[in-house]
Amino acid sequence: MRKEEFKSLFDTYFEDVRRYILYRSGDEEIATDIAQETFMRIWEKQMVIDTQRVKGLLLKIAGDLFISQYRRKQVANNFFNTFQPSGKSSTPEDELNFQELLKAYDYALKTMPEKQRTVFLMNRIDELKYKEIADQLGLSVKAIEKRMSLALEHLKTHLNEKITGLILFFMGFSFSWNKSEKNK
Repeated sequence: MRKEEFKSLFDTYFEDVRRYILYRSGDEEIATDIAQETFMRIWEKQMVIDTQRVKGLLLKIAGDLFISQYRRKQVANNFFNTFQPSGKSSTPEDELNFQELLKAYDYALKTMPEKQRTVFLMNRIDELKYKEIADQLGLSVKAIEKRMSLALEHLKTHLNEKITGLILFFMGFSFSWNKSEKNK
């Protein structure tokens, strides 16, 4: 597919694809992201497109992407909704700390570069092995390993303070105690 053909296809159908996903998701940001991803797939795969069926193909790809994203979010939400710290029953303070950790995790995922986030979610949510991810993305296993390493480093950087705080809290310490002890 030539650049001009792709631009024409994009200009003609982008808003239709975006509107279709907007109706399904109710979220403009998700709709725009999935519409863009749909056209990226067409461009990357250099698909030969039958002009009679182009709109149906685009809507099918967009719908599949939406369902995949929805399923990944469901798996992640199910984990966080069913997770309960073992041992004692949770107190309101425990729940607040857990909610703060959940927000920090969500923010860390949102700020993670897209290529790293994709590999991370495919591995941790979809439970795909590096080889399977490499095959799906058309990359080498080494490239997947590198992206996963960077994703984990990103999470470690963004969640380190929250996790340390939770560990200290569950051990019966607090940040203020820890800081006052250092000053003695």
